[in-house]
Amino acid sequence: MGIRQKELKNIMTIKEKTQLKLEIEKRIIQFEKRIVDLKELTQPIAPDCAIGRVSRMDAINNKSINEAALRQKEKQLKALKEALNNINSSKFGICISCGQSIPMGRIIIMPESKECVRCASK
Repeated sequence: MGIRQKELKNIMTIKEKTQLKLEIEKRIIQFEKRIVDLKELTQPIAPDCAIGRVSRMDAINNKSINEAALRQKEKQLKALKEALNNINSSKFGICISCGQSIPMGRIIIMPESKECVRCASK
């Protein structure tokens, strides 16, 4: 099978795009809910809060972990929204590095990915 035939094999059908769009929308809702939860967990810890010194240190450590998770989820949410906006683009599903089609399995797992596995692992 030639390269062109492989590329044509990876082109999404309208049904696949519709299913992928629904999946992305579902993930966006999940991410938005998780971001709300993480924002609640990253609220400042009041100095007058009646907890012990060790508990305060644990709370500060947990806050830092939750802040990192919040930043990661916000980044992923932005990428998912971008993927949803670009799903009908002719460049959707095409690797930005090598120009080859991204396999459908990767798009389903990570619709926000802009690179094929080979290029992403470099």
